[in-house]
Amino acid sequence: MERMPANGVEIAYVASGSGEPVVLIHGGESSHAQYDTVRPLLGAGIRAIAYDQRDTGESRNAAAAYDLADLARDCAALITGLGYEKAHVFGASYGGAIALQLAVTVPEVVRTLTVGATFPHAASTPGNDARRVLALPPEERTRQMLGLLLSEKGQESAELVAEARAVLFHRAAEADARRTAAIRTYDVADQLSAITAPTMLIYGEDDQLAAPSMGREIASGIPGAQLVVLPELRHGITLEGKNSVATLLREFVLAHPIEKED
Repeated sequence: MERMPANGVEIAYVASGSGEPVVLIHGGESSHAQYDTVRPLLGAGIRAIAYDQRDTGESRNAAAAYDLADLARDCAALITGLGYEKAHVFGASYGGAIALQLAVTVPEVVRTLTVGATFPHAASTPGNDARRVLALPPEERTRQMLGLLLSEKGQESAELVAEARAVLFHRAAEADARRTAAIRTYDVADQLSAITAPTMLIYGEDDQLAAPSMGREIASGIPGAQLVVLPELRHGITLEGKNSVATLLREFVLAHPIEKED
C-alpha cells in the first residue's frame, strides 16, 4: 500500500488500472480490502483507488474525536493529493454515508456519485442493533455479520463466505467507539437537493440494515438520481453482488467522463 499525509492523517491506499479515477469508500466493518475483488472487475479505462479510513488498517490518526465531515474531507484530500481535480466516488454502507457527506461538504471534487446500501441520516442507521453486534466477541460478531451481508444462498457458498470473512475488519474498542460516535451527528437529508453530481443508488432487495426504501428516500432528494435494486441480495452488495455492482459502476463512470462535464 502507498501512503499520503492529509488533515493530520496518514492515509493508506491501493490503486490499480488506469483511466477515469474511481475512489472506493469501504463500509463500517471493513477496510480497503472490501474492494480487492471488485477493483479488477471494473476493467480497462478505470483507475480504481481504495483506501483505509481513520482507525482502519494501515491508515494512522490521532486518538481524537472526528465526524463524517472530517472523513469526507480526508477523502477529498486523497483525491486532490493524487493530482485529480475530481474523481468518481463510490461508497457502500458507512462508506456510502461518507460519499454523500463528501458530495455535500466538498462537492467540487465529485464527478459522479454512486452509493450503495446506505442511510441519509443517523436516525436511519441500524443504531442499537449495530452497537449490539459491535459488542460481541470477534467470532460471534463475524457470524452475525455474515448473516446480514449474505443471502441464505450466499451463505451456502464456501468461497463467498471466505471472501466475506476476509474483508471483515475488527478494530480495538476505542477505535470502534470513535467511528460509532462519528456517525451519530450525520444528517444530509435536508442537503440532498444541493447535490449536482450525476448520482446512482444501489441497494439489495433483502437488506435488513439499509432497505431499498432508504434508497428511494435519498433518490427523491437528489435531482436526477437513479435507483437500482438488486434482487435477493442483502447488505453485502460488493460481495455477493460484486459483478452486478462493478458492471453498473463501470457503465455509469464511463458514461460521465471527467473531461466531458454535463
